[in-house]
This record gives sequence, structure tokens and C-alpha cells, in this order.
Amino acid sequence: MKKLRSLLSLPMPRLGARTGALLVAGLSLASTAVLAQEKVMRIAMTAGDIPRTSGQPDQGYEGNRFTGIPMYDSLTQWDLSSATKASVVIPDLAVSWAVDANDRTKWIFKLRPGVKFHDGSPFNADAVVWNVDKVLRKDAPQFDPAQIGVTASRMPTLRTARKIDDLTVELTTSEPDSFLPINLTNLFMASPVQWEKKLAAVPASVTDKAERSKAAWTAFAADYSGTGPFKASKFVPRERLEIVKNPDYWDAKRRPKIDRVVLLPLPEASSRTAALLSGQVDWIEAPSPDALDAIKARGFKLYQNLQPHLWPWQFSMLPDSPFADKKVRYAANLCLNRTALKELLGGLMVEATGVAEPGNPWRGNPKFQIKYDPTEAKKLMTEAGYSAAKPVKVKVQTSASGSGQMQPLPMNEFIQQSLKECFFDVQFDVVEWNTLFSSWRLGAKDPGAHGAHATNVSAATMDPFFAMVRFVSTKAFPPVSNNWGYFSNPEVDALVDKARTTFDDKQRDAALATLQARIIDEAPFLFVAHDVGPRALSPKIKGVVQPQSWFIDLATMSMD
Repeated sequence: MKKLRSLLSLPMPRLGARTGALLVAGLSLASTAVLAQEKVMRIAMTAGDIPRTSGQPDQGYEGNRFTGIPMYDSLTQWDLSSATKASVVIPDLAVSWAVDANDRTKWIFKLRPGVKFHDGSPFNADAVVWNVDKVLRKDAPQFDPAQIGVTASRMPTLRTARKIDDLTVELTTSEPDSFLPINLTNLFMASPVQWEKKLAAVPASVTDKAERSKAAWTAFAADYSGTGPFKASKFVPRERLEIVKNPDYWDAKRRPKIDRVVLLPLPEASSRTAALLSGQVDWIEAPSPDALDAIKARGFKLYQNLQPHLWPWQFSMLPDSPFADKKVRYAANLCLNRTALKELLGGLMVEATGVAEPGNPWRGNPKFQIKYDPTEAKKLMTEAGYSAAKPVKVKVQTSASGSGQMQPLPMNEFIQQSLKECFFDVQFDVVEWNTLFSSWRLGAKDPGAHGAHATNVSAATMDPFFAMVRFVSTKAFPPVSNNWGYFSNPEVDALVDKARTTFDDKQRDAALATLQARIIDEAPFLFVAHDVGPRALSPKIKGVVQPQSWFIDLATMSMD
């Protein structure tokens, strides 16, 4: 067994386009014997690197999926227990919450008793305050700028946390915000005690406060402590992360049955698929569409379900952008043959006609109907001053892979050819996924946008802020949140304010439906597709629930 464990500790080669067959060198040699000793599940992610493990994951929502939810808990969490019901927010480390009826900028959260971090220290109100301060209070010793970008933009109104007693905390927002409990699913609770240990080990020669904090967080990332169902085991940057079950997890229903999970970054679909078919991994995200028949023929199970998700181009509204003209935005939406794109993807998408589709309570009644109508598209382009002899040149920034990005290169190439019929000359600026994701919050004016007229970042749409507000509110201009293209409309801002300050669920849905209809009518996106979260798994993995969510619960699964 010692020999097997030494093999497991060997570093993997750097993963690339042709290394699918060698994916887990050092790991695959020992896998059969190790599986006889412990239940090990190996997952190939779309990410090009291990998502951050220090509490606030990067790499988009794939980070939350694999290094957030399994390793940490948050005050509120998504219910991932059903494949047929919409995923909703449920209690997690908070057992209840309520807004102050007299001051709707204040919320009281009651905390779950008896929860401990992996290091044995207690979870309490002090820990909540500490974790809020790590991303919001710049004078806090534990303040970490690296964790701000993936956190603050997802809960933009949260301002302070105050301890009332050990199991009660008050959270304050900058304005009344009914979305706060949903936003808090993104704030994962890390152990203050474990971080203090790492800080104490930083050499005294490092005297700068910011550098000491950075060094402590770097050490914490390799030996983290959360409260989640899985604990740290082994971390090799850019190669793999191994997590092991937490037998003392506070929720008996989610105490893992799988002993160890190995997470491997493998951004290319062909390499992921080859790794699955060769038996080197047990699970892949986003398999190659052209390999679906082979995957099924080999006995692997394909899971999919409509996600609250939008795969768009988000347009720049800056004066030098052709998409500042609504006619051009409408034309792009009418020129795209989404049905043919769906065929290209082996059926693994839903055609997007907005952020929320008919049947969703947020749909509303838009005047502009998104469909395939190239004749009308060419008419609009002619009115805007373009023709076959004088096409409009547009640059779109995208990535080759990444969380929720589906199959970005073939999808974008299809769109490029489709829009060419309507006098668009589309060029792409392909950057690394984390770079694209980070620049999303910096905006179209930032040098990192490279003059792009649109950005192609897939978006979560499971809560009102993520679905709509962060893209269209003037208050969400970069770097506050993801209004990358600087869309601004006073009427839309008023609709946002109405939805955000409506605390009755049905009334809020009605306000959001009006907002969504107006967004479709303004068309700040090229609405392309909704993901169905395809993943291929070994039949050895049991208890799999593919929820209507970006996320999935590893803790409730088992292996033969």
C-alpha cells in the first residue's frame, strides 16, 4: 500500500491537447489496486487549472461545483436533491434568516449549532464576521484581494457583518436587497483558526501586511479547512486536487460514501473524452458531441438537464461598437440559426430566446421575438448602413474552454458563418478562460478587452441578480459587477430597483417578468443557448442526481 501511495504522490505531466491518453500518469498505474482498498472517483474538469481552494473558488461556477460546495459550506445553499424540481435556496450553516421590518438593509441570520471546521475549531458568529471581512474589509488582517473578484461582484450590496451572540449575526446591505439570501450561496466559510496558524508560520522577515496575508492564504490553500463533506488531502497546482471524505460532517444525510475524489483539469473536450473511454477517469464534464454514440456504446451514462444558464455574446454599448445600434443587435439575433447549432452539438443545448424561456415566471411578454429570420436581419442591417460589399467588422472575445462555456470554439465558428450571411465580419480574440472571466468584470473599456465589441462568457441565471441585474443595471458598471458592455437605460434601472426592493415572492416574480421583457426588447445580448450540463459518468457511480442547476452534489453519491 505504501508503494501505491507513493505512486499517487507522483506529479502528473502538464496537460495539453495530445495528452488525454497520458492524463493520469502515476495515478492510472495504481488505480485498480487502490480502488480495491478505497472508493476513488476521478473527475476531469473543463477548467485549465485547479479552482482556487482557499474558500472563494475561481474558474467560474465549476470552481463552486468542485472546490466550493464539496469542501465548504455557506450560510445558504442550493437544494441539489431533485432532477425534476427547480433548485431553490435552503438553509445551510444558517438555519433561518429574516429582514428587519423597520430597516430592510438589516438581516438577522440564526446559525446552526454544533458545526466544526475540519481543524476541529467551532463555526460561530465570529467566523461569519471574519469571512465577510476577508473579502469586504480592506483593513482586516485576513483581507484577500484575490478572493474579491469572484465574491464581491456576486453579493454587491453586502457591507458589514456584526456578531449579536455566538449563533446570531446581523448582516447589513447598502440598500434594501431581497436577493441577499440567494447571493450568500457564494460566500464560503473558511476556518479563521487554520488561517491564523498559517499566518503565524509566515517568516518574520515578511513585514508588509498585505504580503503576510497573501502568504498565509497561499499556505491555507494547500491545507485548507472548511466545514464541508470533503477535506483536504493533496494539492498539486495545475495538475490535481485530491479530497477525502469528512466522516464527522454535520449533516448525516450528506456524509460521503466515496472515500476520495481526484479532480483533474483537462480543458480540451477530445482529451477528456479519450481519458474517459480509456478508463483513466470516471467522470467528464462536457463530453465531445461527436463522441456521444461511442460513450454510450461503451456503457457510460450521459446525464443532462436544463440549467439556469445563458450562453450569449454580451454586447458593448460603447460609441465605437457597432452593437450600440439596436438594429445591429436585433439583426444578429435574427440571423442565427439556433436549430442548426443544436444539431451541431448533438442536441445538447436549448435554443435561447431570452434569459428566461416561456413557462418561467420571469419570462414576461417581450415585443421583440427572437427567432431565425435572415431576411428581416438583412433588412435591418441595410437600414443600419451595411451590405455584402460593406460588412460590419466585429471582434468577440472568447475562450477555448471553461466553466459553462459548453463547446466555445465550434459554437463560435458556427455563429461566425451564420452571421456572415447578414453582413457581419466576425473575428475572435481567444484568451484563457480565467483571463476572460476576470476581464468580464473589468469591462469593455479595459485594455484587457483588446477592443472587443462583445464578450462570450456564459452566465448563471438561477437568481435575479445573476440572471439580469448584473448585466443591465447602471450600478453594475465595471468594476462593481458584470455590466461589461456599459448598458444603461433609466427605465431598466427603475425596473431593477422595483424588483430588488420587493420582498413578496410573487410580486417580485411579476416585477422580474417586466424587467426580463424589457431586456429582450433592448437585446443587450446575442441570445444563443442554454446549457443542459452534459456529463458522462462511469456506471460504477451510483446515486447521481443531475439537478436543474450549475451544481451537483458529490457527497450523496456512491461507487461500486
